[in-house]
Amino acid sequence: MIDPLPELSTEQSDPRYSQIDRLPTERIARLMNQADAAVPAAVAVVIPAISAAIDAIADRMAAGGRLFYVGAGTSGRLAVLDASECPPTFGTDPSLVQGVIAGGPDALTRSVEGAEDDAEAGAAALKDLEVGPLDSVVGVSASGRAPFVLGALAEAASAGALTVGLSCNDDAPLSAAAEHAIEVVVGPEVVTGSTRLKAGTAQKLVLNMISTISMVKLGRTYGNTMIEMSAMNSKLAGRAMRIVADITGADRETAGAALDAAGGQAKVAVLMIRHGLDADGARALLESHGERLSDALSG
Repeated sequence: MIDPLPELSTEQSDPRYSQIDRLPTERIARLMNQADAAVPAAVAVVIPAISAAIDAIADRMAAGGRLFYVGAGTSGRLAVLDASECPPTFGTDPSLVQGVIAGGPDALTRSVEGAEDDAEAGAAALKDLEVGPLDSVVGVSASGRAPFVLGALAEAASAGALTVGLSCNDDAPLSAAAEHAIEVVVGPEVVTGSTRLKAGTAQKLVLNMISTISMVKLGRTYGNTMIEMSAMNSKLAGRAMRIVADITGADRETAGAALDAAGGQAKVAVLMIRHGLDADGARALLESHGERLSDALSG
C-alpha cells in the first residue's frame, strides 16, 4: 500500500480554507468558485504535453487502435464518464473508447475497499481487454501514485501500447511510468485532500480535450458539428435534422426525409441531398473518402 505522502500538493492544507466550517454559505461558495477559477490556468500550462499525447493517440486510433482510460475513485469515475459519452456524441462503437475503474462497475456508485491499492488487478484488467500495440492507455490519478493505475500502465507498456499519465502532482510515479506525462498541478483543495474538487475538474478538462480533439482529428465532426452523433431520442433526432438542413440548405422536411432514408446517419443524409444519391450510393462515396464528410462533399 502506497501512502499519499503529505508533501504531495494535493494533500496539503490551505490556510485560506481552515475556517470554512464557520463561514456563511455564500462565502464558502465564493471561496470554492475562486479556487475553481485557477484550474483552467493550470491546464493551460501543460497544453503542449496534452497536445503531444493527443496526436500520438489519434495516430494509433486512425490505424485501428482503441483508447482506454484507467483510474480509481473519482479519477476512475471521470474516466468511465468520458468514455461513455463518446458513442452518443461521436457515433463510435462502445469498444473504441473504454473506461476502466478500480473495483469494477460497483465502484461507480460506492467505494470499493482496497481496489485502488491492487496493482495486480490493474494489470489483469488490461490483460483481459487484450490491449495491444495499436491501443492507447491513459492512466488517471490525482496523486499520480495509485497502484491500480500504475499496474495497468505497466501491463499496457509491456503489450506495446501507447501510455499516457494524467496526474495533479509534480514528479509523479505515473509520469515516470508513461511515455507521455501530463501533470496539472492545481495545489491544495478547499477540503484538504478531497481531489474530487480542483483535481477532478482539471482531469475532466483534460479528458474532454483528449476525447474531443482525437475525434475531430479522426473526422468525426464536420467543422464543429456533431455529424456522427447517434439520434437516440427526440432531442438528438431534432438536432440531427437541423444539422442536415444547415449543411445542405434544405428545408426541414427534406432533411428529415433524407435522415429517415439514411437510417439516421447525418453524413449519409447530407451526401444524399447534396449529390442526389440514394443511401447506398452516399455510403459508398463516404467510405471512398475515409468517412470524412468534408472530403466527400468536395470530391
